[in-house]
Amino acid sequence: MSYKNYPMVSRVVFGRGSFNQLNEILSPKRLNTKAPFIFLVDDVFKGNAWLTSRIPLSYEDKLLYISAAEEPKTSQVDALVEEIILTHKERPSGIIGIGGGTLLDLAKAVSIMLTNKGESKDYQGWDLVKNPAIYHVGIPTISGTGAEVSRTTILTGPQRKLGINSDHTPFDQVILDPELTQGVPKDQWFYTGMDCYVHCIESLNGTYLNAFSQSYGEKALALCKEIFLEGSLDVQESADKLMMASWHGGMSIAYSQVGVAHAMSYGLSYLLGVKHGVGNCIVFEHLEEYYPEGVAMYKAMREKHNISIPQNICANLTDKEFDIMIDVSLSLEPLWENAIGKNWKNIITRQKLKELYQKM
Repeated sequence: MSYKNYPMVSRVVFGRGSFNQLNEILSPKRLNTKAPFIFLVDDVFKGNAWLTSRIPLSYEDKLLYISAAEEPKTSQVDALVEEIILTHKERPSGIIGIGGGTLLDLAKAVSIMLTNKGESKDYQGWDLVKNPAIYHVGIPTISGTGAEVSRTTILTGPQRKLGINSDHTPFDQVILDPELTQGVPKDQWFYTGMDCYVHCIESLNGTYLNAFSQSYGEKALALCKEIFLEGSLDVQESADKLMMASWHGGMSIAYSQVGVAHAMSYGLSYLLGVKHGVGNCIVFEHLEEYYPEGVAMYKAMREKHNISIPQNICANLTDKEFDIMIDVSLSLEPLWENAIGKNWKNIITRQKLKELYQKM
């Protein structure tokens, strides 16, 4: 038996106001005055001096505002890499992603593609990256995705939605400042928080489960219950604990995998452009057959916070469009094996997936 030797985030700082330490964290990592730090920042912060005034720009550093309205694409990664190469004489000192899962995944992917030839679509899969990425830093401004701690960067490519899963993907540095999550709209807070919750349910109910994954998954699940069900926390405590739930939820799938909800939400995202958090919610509504207790608790959380989930998004799809979603979903074999077991192909038929998608 050969066990995977996983990398983890080597440095992390946690605490309210820790974003103020960004300059002292980055300064020792500057290669020279011609090698810039590139900041990829969610454009929701454009004109928000409370955050942007604290981004330490000097020499040839660049701040690029990027919309998170759509999931990150391989074409978007390639365009960013080309722009960075063409506008700077030297390879950057580092890439810093500030935002939600979309911005964090873009930062991870760009840092990889600056040192690896070809197009990012060529690296979608498991352990295809040959060269270490350049120094990269993740600063989440919303909690739940686990992107800050995972060894993958999820991208929509020309053929599929699939991560660049590699030992070179995890961040070298993460700054966890719960203050940065203030002002997140309630529905977005819920959808992204449910991404964390679904990570836990899929990991804890999967065939890949082991003590490593279980310990992180159980802690994240307990935090999710406290935040979304019990309602005894004040706003600051809730934000602090959700940031840690996200971290633990991300870690819970390091030695495990996600399952049915993620496999199917990738199909929704690829065809319809549905954002990941809400996509998981749309799918999870219909997965009692696979996660009965998890779905019941999820529905209790949704009702408690009075959140509405989009309905009938697949109502007018053609057979060909259903086939596209089914193809994307079925290509995620490790997710299905974790969810169902080694004989999953005998159980998860195309017809079964079509019937589930038709409910959404």
